[in-house]
Amino acid sequence: MSKHKIIIPLDVDTPKRAVELVEMLKDEVGAFKVGLELVNSAGLGIFDKIRAAGADKIFYDCKFHDIPNTVAGASRAAAGMDVWMFNVHCWGGFAMMKAAKDAAIETAERKGLTPPVVIGVTVLTSIDQDTLNNELRVDGTVACQVVHLAKLAQSAGLNGVVASPHEIQAIRAACGPDFLIVTPGVRPAGGELGDQKRVMTPAEAVARGADYLVIGRPIIKAEDPKAAARTIAAEI
Repeated sequence: MSKHKIIIPLDVDTPKRAVELVEMLKDEVGAFKVGLELVNSAGLGIFDKIRAAGADKIFYDCKFHDIPNTVAGASRAAAGMDVWMFNVHCWGGFAMMKAAKDAAIETAERKGLTPPVVIGVTVLTSIDQDTLNNELRVDGTVACQVVHLAKLAQSAGLNGVVASPHEIQAIRAACGPDFLIVTPGVRPAGGELGDQKRVMTPAEAVARGADYLVIGRPIIKAEDPKAAARTIAAEI
């Protein structure tokens, strides 16, 4: 069931295109990711529209990052929309991450919903070593920072993290086999890198221990997106 490891990002700016992609790919992938571009273009009503189109599992890529009380409120709202998964920035700290997870659980229990999976964003895959050290003034390697943030997220009760495929093995060693790793920056061999700097093929990422792969342009921009998704699932 390797197709269930694939998450398609609906990084489009109209509900019509998002619905088209869901209808086209709902039987070929495991979940759909709704991010900032689509929510800010189409509004929160997009969740109902893509559910009606066949999106059973929705990853709300909201990247909450604010004071704990504000993030708790936003997390209650996200959990109330019955999304499968949503994320927060690990850089918000332990208290913020714990507030997000606690609020999500409380809301789901109160409404009789399945508690959403809450994961933390460690270091964006567009950030390389030079950016981390010289622009952000964070010492150490990218891998060390990712592992530190993953351990912090785990201690705060989060279910897992978003991380580049290059840090999968280090996170597994630090956080164990049950801690989820969602991996962007995945490109089939020969695929264009776009703005991603720390990338790997789908098969390599899964072999290293990734639970879910966020794969967008190699599928969405393909001449035959369904065939592209099936090829990647077979590779996995």
